[in-house]
Amino acid sequence: MARVGFFGAGYAGLVSGACLAELGHTVVIRDVVPERIDGLKAGRVPFHEPGLQELIDRNAERLSFTLSMQDAVEGSEFMFVCVGTPPTYSGEADLSGVWTVIDELPQDLGRTVLVMKSTVPVGTGERVRAALDARGLTQVGYASCPEFLAEGTAVRVFMASDRVVVGSFEDADGDAVEALHEPLGAPVVRMDVPSAEMVKLAANAYLATRISFINEIANVCELVGADVEQVAQGMGLDRRIGTHYLRAGMGYGGSCFPKDMSFLKLLAGNSGYHFHLVTAVMEVNELQMRRPVAKLQKHLGSLSGKRIALLGLAFKPHTDDLREAPSTVLTSRLLAEGAEVVAWDPVADAHSVLHGVEFARNAADAVRGADAAVVVTEWPELRDLPWAELRGSMRTPLVIDGRNHLDADAMRAHGFAYEGMGRAASPFASLPETPEPESKLPH
Repeated sequence: MARVGFFGAGYAGLVSGACLAELGHTVVIRDVVPERIDGLKAGRVPFHEPGLQELIDRNAERLSFTLSMQDAVEGSEFMFVCVGTPPTYSGEADLSGVWTVIDELPQDLGRTVLVMKSTVPVGTGERVRAALDARGLTQVGYASCPEFLAEGTAVRVFMASDRVVVGSFEDADGDAVEALHEPLGAPVVRMDVPSAEMVKLAANAYLATRISFINEIANVCELVGADVEQVAQGMGLDRRIGTHYLRAGMGYGGSCFPKDMSFLKLLAGNSGYHFHLVTAVMEVNELQMRRPVAKLQKHLGSLSGKRIALLGLAFKPHTDDLREAPSTVLTSRLLAEGAEVVAWDPVADAHSVLHGVEFARNAADAVRGADAAVVVTEWPELRDLPWAELRGSMRTPLVIDGRNHLDADAMRAHGFAYEGMGRAASPFASLPETPEPESKLPH
Protein backbone atom coordinates (compact mmCIF):
# COMPACT_ATOMS: atom_id res chain seq x y z
CA MET A 1 0.00 0.00 0.00
CA ALA A 2 1.23 3.50 -0.85
CA ARG A 3 1.14 6.91 0.78
CA VAL A 4 -0.64 9.32 -1.54
CA GLY A 5 -0.86 13.10 -1.34
CA PHE A 6 -3.65 15.08 -2.98
CA PHE A 7 -3.68 18.77 -3.86
CA GLY A 8 -7.27 19.98 -3.91
CA ALA A 9 -10.18 18.88 -1.72
CA GLY A 10 -12.77 19.63 -4.36
CA TYR A 11 -14.92 17.15 -6.22
CA ALA A 12 -12.20 15.19 -8.05
CA GLY A 13 -9.69 15.27 -5.21
CA LEU A 14 -12.06 14.29 -2.42
CA VAL A 15 -13.78 11.47 -4.31
CA SER A 16 -10.55 10.07 -5.76
CA GLY A 17 -8.72 10.36 -2.46
CA ALA A 18 -11.48 8.67 -0.48
CA CYS A 19 -11.70 5.85 -3.03
CA LEU A 20 -7.93 5.23 -2.91
CA ALA A 21 -8.20 5.12 0.88
CA GLU A 22 -10.93 2.51 0.43
CA LEU A 23 -8.42 0.47 -1.56
CA GLY A 24 -6.11 0.52 1.46
CA HIS A 25 -3.75 3.40 0.66
CA THR A 26 -2.86 6.13 3.16
CA VAL A 27 -4.17 9.41 1.74
CA VAL A 28 -3.45 12.99 2.77
CA ILE A 29 -5.58 15.67 1.08
CA ARG A 30 -4.35 19.24 1.13
CA ASP A 31 -6.39 22.33 0.31
CA VAL A 32 -5.75 26.06 0.72
CA VAL A 33 -9.25 26.94 1.99
CA PRO A 34 -9.20 26.76 5.81
CA GLU A 35 -12.98 26.48 6.13
CA ARG A 36 -13.05 23.46 3.84
CA ILE A 37 -10.27 21.67 5.69
CA ASP A 38 -11.81 22.48 9.06
CA GLY A 39 -15.13 21.08 7.88
CA LEU A 40 -13.55 17.89 6.57
CA LYS A 41 -11.65 17.41 9.80
CA ALA A 42 -14.97 17.73 11.60
CA GLY A 43 -16.45 15.09 9.31
CA ARG A 44 -18.46 17.38 7.00
CA VAL A 45 -18.38 16.81 3.24
CA PRO A 46 -18.62 20.18 1.44
CA PHE A 47 -20.94 18.97 -1.34
CA HIS A 48 -23.64 16.38 -1.92
CA GLU A 49 -22.43 13.10 -3.41
CA PRO A 50 -24.16 9.81 -2.57
CA GLY A 51 -21.95 7.39 -0.65
CA LEU A 52 -19.04 9.78 -0.17
CA GLN A 53 -19.75 10.65 3.47
CA GLU A 54 -19.91 6.96 4.37
CA LEU A 55 -16.70 6.28 2.45
CA ILE A 56 -14.82 9.03 4.30
CA ASP A 57 -16.16 7.91 7.68
CA ARG A 58 -15.22 4.31 7.01
CA ASN A 59 -11.65 5.19 6.07
CA ALA A 60 -10.98 7.85 8.71
CA GLU A 61 -7.82 6.09 9.88
CA ARG A 62 -6.28 6.18 6.40
CA LEU A 63 -7.60 9.57 5.31
CA SER A 64 -6.46 12.95 6.64
CA PHE A 65 -6.82 16.60 5.66
CA THR A 66 -4.34 19.44 5.92
CA LEU A 67 -3.48 22.98 4.90
CA SER A 68 0.23 22.13 4.91
CA MET A 69 2.15 21.38 1.73
CA GLN A 70 4.78 19.57 3.78
CA ASP A 71 2.20 17.24 5.33
CA ALA A 72 0.89 16.33 1.89
CA VAL A 73 4.23 15.58 0.28
CA GLU A 74 6.19 14.07 3.16
CA GLY A 75 6.76 10.39 2.39
CA SER A 76 4.24 10.41 -0.45
CA GLU A 77 4.99 8.08 -3.33
CA PHE A 78 2.35 9.82 -5.45
CA MET A 79 1.10 13.41 -5.51
CA PHE A 80 -2.21 13.94 -7.30
CA VAL A 81 -3.01 17.40 -8.66
CA CYS A 82 -6.78 17.88 -8.45
CA VAL A 83 -7.08 21.67 -8.38
CA GLY A 84 -9.71 23.58 -10.35
CA THR A 85 -8.95 24.84 -13.85
CA PRO A 86 -11.90 27.16 -14.57
CA PRO A 87 -12.12 29.10 -17.82
CA THR A 88 -10.78 32.64 -17.88
CA TYR A 89 -12.53 35.55 -19.61
CA SER A 90 -10.71 34.60 -22.82
CA GLY A 91 -11.89 31.01 -22.54
CA GLU A 92 -8.45 29.64 -21.72
CA ALA A 93 -8.03 27.27 -18.79
CA ASP A 94 -6.91 29.04 -15.64
CA LEU A 95 -3.86 27.02 -14.63
CA SER A 96 -2.86 29.27 -11.74
CA GLY A 97 -3.76 26.56 -9.23
CA VAL A 98 -1.61 24.03 -11.07
CA TRP A 99 1.39 26.35 -11.19
CA THR A 100 0.97 27.26 -7.55
CA VAL A 101 1.32 23.57 -6.66
CA ILE A 102 4.44 23.24 -8.81
CA ASP A 103 6.00 26.39 -7.35
CA GLU A 104 5.32 25.31 -3.76
CA LEU A 105 6.82 21.83 -4.05
CA PRO A 106 9.73 21.60 -1.59
CA GLN A 107 13.19 21.30 -3.07
CA ASP A 108 14.13 18.29 -0.94
CA LEU A 109 11.47 15.95 -2.32
CA GLY A 110 12.38 12.30 -2.55
CA ARG A 111 11.42 10.01 -5.39
CA THR A 112 7.72 10.51 -6.15
CA VAL A 113 5.33 10.73 -9.12
CA LEU A 114 3.29 13.87 -9.76
CA VAL A 115 -0.04 12.73 -11.22
CA MET A 116 -2.17 15.28 -13.09
CA LYS A 117 -5.87 14.60 -12.57
CA SER A 118 -7.07 18.15 -13.20
CA THR A 119 -8.47 18.79 -16.66
CA VAL A 120 -5.72 20.72 -18.43
CA PRO A 121 -5.02 21.78 -22.04
CA VAL A 122 -3.00 19.45 -24.20
CA GLY A 123 0.66 20.36 -23.76
CA THR A 124 0.40 21.19 -20.05
CA GLY A 125 2.28 18.07 -19.04
CA GLU A 126 5.25 18.98 -21.20
CA ARG A 127 5.37 22.44 -19.64
CA VAL A 128 5.12 21.02 -16.14
CA ARG A 129 7.89 18.54 -16.88
CA ALA A 130 10.11 21.38 -18.11
CA ALA A 131 9.33 23.44 -14.99
CA LEU A 132 10.20 20.54 -12.68
CA ASP A 133 13.48 19.97 -14.50
CA ALA A 134 14.30 23.69 -14.37
CA ARG A 135 13.92 23.57 -10.60
CA GLY A 136 16.20 20.55 -10.37
CA LEU A 137 13.31 18.23 -9.41
CA THR A 138 14.34 15.54 -11.89
CA GLN A 139 13.59 12.86 -9.29
CA VAL A 140 9.90 13.79 -9.49
CA GLY A 141 8.16 11.68 -12.14
CA TYR A 142 5.14 12.86 -14.07
CA ALA A 143 1.98 11.14 -15.32
CA SER A 144 -1.38 12.19 -16.66
CA CYS A 145 -4.31 10.21 -15.26
CA PRO A 146 -7.55 12.04 -16.19
CA GLU A 147 -10.67 11.52 -14.11
CA PHE A 148 -13.95 10.37 -15.63
CA LEU A 149 -16.19 10.76 -12.59
CA ALA A 150 -19.90 11.35 -13.02
CA GLU A 151 -21.55 13.49 -10.35
CA GLY A 152 -24.26 11.64 -8.49
CA THR A 153 -22.58 8.26 -9.10
CA ALA A 154 -18.93 9.23 -8.64
CA VAL A 155 -18.00 6.70 -5.95
CA ARG A 156 -19.47 3.82 -7.93
CA VAL A 157 -17.88 5.06 -11.16
CA PHE A 158 -14.42 5.21 -9.56
CA MET A 159 -14.65 1.85 -7.83
CA ALA A 160 -15.99 0.18 -10.99
CA SER A 161 -14.03 2.19 -13.54
CA ASP A 162 -14.52 1.53 -17.25
CA ARG A 163 -10.83 2.20 -17.75
CA VAL A 164 -7.82 3.90 -16.25
CA VAL A 165 -5.94 6.14 -18.68
CA VAL A 166 -2.26 6.66 -17.90
CA GLY A 167 0.05 8.88 -19.92
CA SER A 168 3.70 9.24 -18.95
CA PHE A 169 7.06 10.39 -20.25
CA GLU A 170 8.88 7.51 -18.56
CA ASP A 171 7.58 3.94 -18.49
CA ALA A 172 8.52 3.55 -14.83
CA ASP A 173 6.21 6.42 -13.84
CA GLY A 174 3.34 4.95 -15.83
CA ASP A 175 4.00 1.52 -14.33
CA ALA A 176 3.77 2.95 -10.81
CA VAL A 177 0.44 4.72 -11.50
CA GLU A 178 -0.92 1.58 -13.15
CA ALA A 179 0.03 -0.52 -10.13
CA LEU A 180 -1.65 1.98 -7.79
CA HIS A 181 -4.97 1.42 -9.57
CA GLU A 182 -4.54 -2.33 -10.06
CA PRO A 183 -6.99 -3.31 -7.27
CA LEU A 184 -9.80 -1.73 -9.29
CA GLY A 185 -9.45 -4.46 -11.89
CA ALA A 186 -10.18 -1.96 -14.65
CA PRO A 187 -8.50 -2.03 -18.08
CA VAL A 188 -5.48 0.27 -18.12
CA VAL A 189 -4.79 2.21 -21.31
CA ARG A 190 -1.20 3.41 -21.59
CA MET A 191 -0.26 6.27 -23.88
CA ASP A 192 1.83 9.42 -24.18
CA VAL A 193 1.01 12.46 -22.05
CA PRO A 194 -0.56 14.67 -24.78
CA SER A 195 -2.87 11.82 -25.81
CA ALA A 196 -3.96 11.25 -22.21
CA GLU A 197 -4.73 14.95 -21.87
CA MET A 198 -6.81 14.77 -25.05
CA VAL A 199 -8.80 11.71 -23.98
CA LYS A 200 -10.80 13.59 -21.33
CA LEU A 201 -11.74 16.41 -23.71
CA ALA A 202 -12.61 14.02 -26.54
CA ALA A 203 -14.73 11.73 -24.34
CA ASN A 204 -16.78 14.56 -22.87
CA ALA A 205 -17.19 16.23 -26.26
CA TYR A 206 -18.58 13.00 -27.70
CA LEU A 207 -21.05 12.54 -24.85
CA ALA A 208 -22.17 16.16 -25.15
CA THR A 209 -22.62 15.61 -28.89
CA ARG A 210 -24.94 12.67 -28.25
CA ILE A 211 -27.03 14.81 -25.91
CA SER A 212 -27.35 17.65 -28.40
CA PHE A 213 -28.07 15.19 -31.22
CA ILE A 214 -31.00 13.54 -29.45
CA ASN A 215 -32.32 16.96 -28.46
CA GLU A 216 -32.30 18.01 -32.10
CA ILE A 217 -34.13 14.78 -32.97
CA ALA A 218 -36.64 15.59 -30.22
CA ASN A 219 -37.29 19.02 -31.67
CA VAL A 220 -37.96 17.51 -35.09
CA CYS A 221 -40.17 14.83 -33.52
CA GLU A 222 -42.42 17.54 -32.11
CA LEU A 223 -42.92 18.97 -35.61
CA VAL A 224 -43.64 15.69 -37.39
CA GLY A 225 -45.65 13.88 -34.69
CA ALA A 226 -43.04 11.31 -33.65
CA ASP A 227 -42.12 10.39 -30.06
CA VAL A 228 -38.43 10.82 -29.25
CA GLU A 229 -38.61 8.25 -26.45
CA GLN A 230 -39.62 5.56 -28.92
CA VAL A 231 -37.11 6.82 -31.48
CA ALA A 232 -34.28 6.71 -28.93
CA GLN A 233 -35.22 3.20 -27.88
CA GLY A 234 -35.16 2.02 -31.47
CA MET A 235 -31.79 3.69 -32.00
CA GLY A 236 -30.23 2.50 -28.77
CA LEU A 237 -30.87 -1.17 -29.36
CA ASP A 238 -28.42 -0.95 -32.25
CA ARG A 239 -25.25 -2.21 -30.57
CA ARG A 240 -23.22 0.23 -32.64
CA ILE A 241 -25.09 3.10 -30.95
CA GLY A 242 -26.18 2.02 -27.46
CA THR A 243 -28.61 3.74 -25.12
CA HIS A 244 -26.35 5.97 -23.03
CA TYR A 245 -26.83 9.75 -23.31
CA LEU A 246 -29.80 9.43 -25.64
CA ARG A 247 -32.29 11.06 -23.26
CA ALA A 248 -33.91 14.17 -24.68
CA GLY A 249 -34.20 17.08 -22.30
CA MET A 250 -33.14 20.64 -21.56
CA GLY A 251 -29.48 20.16 -22.39
CA TYR A 252 -26.33 19.38 -20.44
CA GLY A 253 -24.77 21.41 -17.65
CA GLY A 254 -22.38 20.91 -14.76
CA SER A 255 -18.72 21.70 -14.36
CA CYS A 256 -17.29 19.34 -16.99
CA PHE A 257 -19.17 19.25 -20.30
CA PRO A 258 -19.52 23.02 -20.89
CA LYS A 259 -15.95 23.70 -19.80
CA ASP A 260 -14.40 20.84 -21.74
CA MET A 261 -16.34 21.70 -24.89
CA SER A 262 -15.07 25.28 -24.67
CA PHE A 263 -11.50 24.11 -24.03
CA LEU A 264 -11.62 21.76 -27.03
CA LYS A 265 -13.03 24.42 -29.32
CA LEU A 266 -10.35 26.89 -28.19
CA LEU A 267 -7.59 24.29 -28.44
CA ALA A 268 -8.58 23.55 -32.02
CA GLY A 269 -8.89 27.24 -32.88
CA ASN A 270 -5.51 28.09 -31.39
CA SER A 271 -4.04 25.27 -33.47
CA GLY A 272 -5.54 26.66 -36.66
CA TYR A 273 -8.60 24.42 -36.96
CA HIS A 274 -12.26 25.42 -36.69
CA PHE A 275 -14.12 22.60 -34.92
CA HIS A 276 -17.51 22.98 -36.62
CA LEU A 277 -19.19 20.09 -34.81
CA VAL A 278 -18.26 21.26 -31.31
CA THR A 279 -19.49 24.76 -32.16
CA ALA A 280 -22.85 23.36 -33.31
CA VAL A 281 -23.22 21.15 -30.23
CA MET A 282 -22.66 24.12 -27.94
CA GLU A 283 -25.17 26.24 -29.85
CA VAL A 284 -27.83 23.51 -29.76
CA ASN A 285 -27.35 23.09 -26.02
CA GLU A 286 -27.66 26.80 -25.34
CA LEU A 287 -30.92 27.00 -27.27
CA GLN A 288 -32.31 23.82 -25.70
CA MET A 289 -32.20 25.32 -22.24
CA ARG A 290 -34.63 28.00 -23.42
CA ARG A 291 -37.20 25.74 -25.10
CA PRO A 292 -39.45 25.44 -22.02
CA VAL A 293 -40.07 29.19 -22.24
CA ALA A 294 -41.56 28.82 -25.72
CA LYS A 295 -43.64 25.87 -24.55
CA LEU A 296 -45.00 27.92 -21.66
CA GLN A 297 -45.84 30.80 -23.98
CA LYS A 298 -47.63 28.45 -26.35
CA HIS A 299 -50.03 27.46 -23.57
CA LEU A 300 -50.18 30.62 -21.47
CA GLY A 301 -49.47 33.43 -23.89
CA SER A 302 -47.62 36.28 -22.21
CA LEU A 303 -45.73 35.14 -19.11
CA SER A 304 -45.91 38.56 -17.46
CA GLY A 305 -47.35 38.06 -13.98
CA LYS A 306 -47.59 34.30 -14.41
CA ARG A 307 -46.35 32.16 -11.53
CA ILE A 308 -44.01 29.41 -12.75
CA ALA A 309 -42.77 26.62 -10.48
CA LEU A 310 -39.37 25.12 -11.26
CA LEU A 311 -39.03 21.59 -9.91
CA GLY A 312 -35.34 20.81 -9.51
CA LEU A 313 -32.42 23.21 -9.83
CA ALA A 314 -29.23 21.08 -9.81
CA PHE A 315 -27.90 20.25 -13.27
CA LYS A 316 -28.63 16.56 -12.64
CA PRO A 317 -30.19 14.49 -9.83
CA HIS A 318 -28.26 13.26 -6.79
CA THR A 319 -26.00 16.31 -6.74
CA ASP A 320 -26.24 19.87 -5.45
CA ASP A 321 -24.12 21.26 -8.29
CA LEU A 322 -25.59 24.37 -9.91
CA ARG A 323 -22.65 25.14 -12.20
CA GLU A 324 -23.92 25.76 -15.74
CA ALA A 325 -27.27 24.28 -14.71
CA PRO A 326 -30.15 24.76 -17.18
CA SER A 327 -32.20 26.09 -14.27
CA THR A 328 -30.05 29.22 -14.12
CA VAL A 329 -30.64 30.01 -17.79
CA LEU A 330 -34.35 29.19 -17.58
CA THR A 331 -34.81 31.34 -14.47
CA SER A 332 -33.13 34.30 -16.12
CA ARG A 333 -35.36 34.00 -19.19
CA LEU A 334 -38.55 33.67 -17.14
CA LEU A 335 -37.73 36.71 -15.04
CA ALA A 336 -36.95 38.65 -18.20
CA GLU A 337 -40.44 37.76 -19.48
CA GLY A 338 -41.96 39.17 -16.30
CA ALA A 339 -42.86 35.86 -14.71
CA GLU A 340 -42.86 35.13 -10.98
CA VAL A 341 -40.55 32.18 -10.31
CA VAL A 342 -40.84 29.81 -7.37
CA ALA A 343 -38.21 27.06 -7.16
CA TRP A 344 -37.59 23.83 -5.28
CA ASP A 345 -34.72 21.38 -5.09
CA PRO A 346 -34.23 18.67 -2.45
CA VAL A 347 -30.48 19.30 -1.94
CA ALA A 348 -29.22 22.27 -3.97
CA ASP A 349 -29.12 25.62 -2.16
CA ALA A 350 -29.51 28.26 -4.87
CA HIS A 351 -29.99 31.35 -2.71
CA SER A 352 -26.60 32.78 -3.70
CA VAL A 353 -27.04 31.86 -7.38
CA LEU A 354 -30.65 32.69 -8.25
CA HIS A 355 -31.95 36.13 -7.31
CA GLY A 356 -35.49 37.42 -7.53
CA VAL A 357 -36.78 33.89 -6.94
CA GLU A 358 -39.02 32.49 -4.22
CA PHE A 359 -37.79 29.21 -2.76
CA ALA A 360 -40.32 26.61 -1.64
CA ARG A 361 -39.88 24.13 1.22
CA ASN A 362 -41.11 21.24 -0.90
CA ALA A 363 -42.44 20.47 -4.37
CA ALA A 364 -46.09 20.66 -3.25
CA ASP A 365 -45.58 24.18 -1.93
CA ALA A 366 -43.81 25.16 -5.16
CA VAL A 367 -46.73 24.25 -7.42
CA ARG A 368 -49.46 25.65 -5.15
CA GLY A 369 -51.06 28.57 -6.98
CA ALA A 370 -48.76 28.18 -9.99
CA ASP A 371 -49.77 28.76 -13.58
CA ALA A 372 -47.37 26.02 -14.66
CA ALA A 373 -44.79 23.62 -13.27
CA VAL A 374 -41.57 22.85 -15.14
CA VAL A 375 -39.63 19.67 -14.37
CA VAL A 376 -36.02 20.86 -14.65
CA THR A 377 -34.16 18.08 -12.84
CA GLU A 378 -35.29 14.46 -12.91
CA TRP A 379 -35.37 13.91 -9.15
CA PRO A 380 -36.95 10.49 -8.41
CA GLU A 381 -39.28 11.93 -5.78
CA LEU A 382 -41.11 13.95 -8.42
CA ARG A 383 -42.66 10.74 -9.73
CA ASP A 384 -44.13 9.99 -6.31
CA LEU A 385 -45.87 13.32 -5.80
CA PRO A 386 -49.67 13.20 -5.34
CA TRP A 387 -50.23 14.82 -8.72
CA ALA A 388 -54.00 14.19 -8.71
CA GLU A 389 -54.26 16.31 -5.54
CA LEU A 390 -51.70 18.86 -6.68
CA ARG A 391 -53.75 19.61 -9.79
CA GLY A 392 -56.41 21.21 -7.64
CA SER A 393 -53.87 23.45 -5.95
CA MET A 394 -52.60 24.99 -9.18
CA ARG A 395 -54.04 28.05 -10.84
CA THR A 396 -53.53 26.37 -14.22
CA PRO A 397 -52.92 22.60 -14.48
CA LEU A 398 -49.96 22.77 -16.86
CA VAL A 399 -46.77 20.71 -16.58
CA ILE A 400 -43.80 21.16 -18.89
CA ASP A 401 -41.59 18.11 -18.40
CA GLY A 402 -38.14 19.24 -19.44
CA ARG A 403 -36.68 15.79 -18.80
CA ASN A 404 -39.48 13.45 -19.97
CA HIS A 405 -39.38 12.20 -16.41
CA LEU A 406 -43.06 11.79 -15.60
CA ASP A 407 -45.59 9.33 -16.99
CA ALA A 408 -47.31 11.33 -19.72
CA ASP A 409 -50.47 9.21 -19.80
CA ALA A 410 -50.84 9.35 -16.01
CA MET A 411 -50.42 13.12 -15.96
CA ARG A 412 -53.08 13.57 -18.61
CA ALA A 413 -55.37 11.20 -16.72
CA HIS A 414 -54.93 13.42 -13.67
CA GLY A 415 -56.26 16.33 -15.73
CA PHE A 416 -53.03 18.10 -16.64
CA ALA A 417 -52.04 19.69 -19.88
CA TYR A 418 -48.73 17.91 -20.21
CA GLU A 419 -45.88 18.60 -22.59
CA GLY A 420 -42.52 16.87 -22.64
CA MET A 421 -39.54 17.20 -24.96
CA GLY A 422 -39.99 15.62 -28.36
CA ARG A 423 -43.38 14.15 -27.47
CA ALA A 424 -46.98 14.96 -28.30
CA ALA A 425 -48.55 17.71 -26.17
CA SER A 426 -52.03 17.74 -24.69
CA PRO A 427 -54.03 20.99 -25.05
CA PHE A 428 -56.07 22.74 -22.41
CA ALA A 429 -59.17 22.27 -24.51
CA SER A 430 -59.35 18.62 -23.53
CA LEU A 431 -59.31 19.36 -19.81
CA PRO A 432 -62.22 19.69 -17.40
CA GLU A 433 -62.73 23.02 -15.73
CA THR A 434 -59.97 23.86 -13.28
CA PRO A 435 -61.18 24.02 -9.67
CA GLU A 436 -60.18 26.82 -7.32
CA PRO A 437 -56.82 26.21 -5.62
CA GLU A 438 -57.10 24.33 -2.34
CA SER A 439 -55.95 26.24 0.71
CA LYS A 440 -54.02 23.34 2.16
CA LEU A 441 -52.47 20.13 0.91
CA PRO A 442 -50.46 17.51 2.79
CA HIS A 443 -46.74 18.28 2.64
